[in-house]
Amino acid sequence: MITTTTESSLISAAELHNALQQRQVLLIDVREPNEYNNAHIPGALLCPLANVQELEPPCSSDTRVVLYCESGRRSQMAYEILARRGFQNLKNLEGGIQRWKQMGYAVRGAANAPLSIMRQVQITAGSLILTGVILGFTVNAGFFFLSGFVGLGMLFAGLSGRCLLAQLLMRLPFNRPKGK
Repeated sequence: MITTTTESSLISAAELHNALQQRQVLLIDVREPNEYNNAHIPGALLCPLANVQELEPPCSSDTRVVLYCESGRRSQMAYEILARRGFQNLKNLEGGIQRWKQMGYAVRGAANAPLSIMRQVQITAGSLILTGVILGFTVNAGFFFLSGFVGLGMLFAGLSGRCLLAQLLMRLPFNRPKGK
């Protein structure tokens, strides 16, 4: 059974803001740790989408659980996983943290944080592929292998859930948390 987004499964940023002020919600961020460190809604707990299956339901079935991610797609997937597992009183933040920020609500995180790792991966992979194609047409056809190699790496990342380029980029000094 696939759960689809319905009005009853969504919560607006304004509704969530009110619930947080009244401390009536358990808020879970399903993004990756680097995204959470860059900006998150105050009071949110981190549980990346890959780990959502391991979440235990709250002690009280009256506790409202709200999930969010960047735009609402990953949190919808988390919603479907938890709904199948029998979680009660479950909501998905409509529009994710993007909508939360658009509404002017506060976020916590690193000041002047770098681009998210996924954006860095997209920029780096896209640049390498484009460079391989341009050099393949203008210098030597052997440069097409660069584009193929990067494409193979992206395929591996999609199939395995492990992006070697992202792991490499996370080791760069500007992506490390201060003090490490």
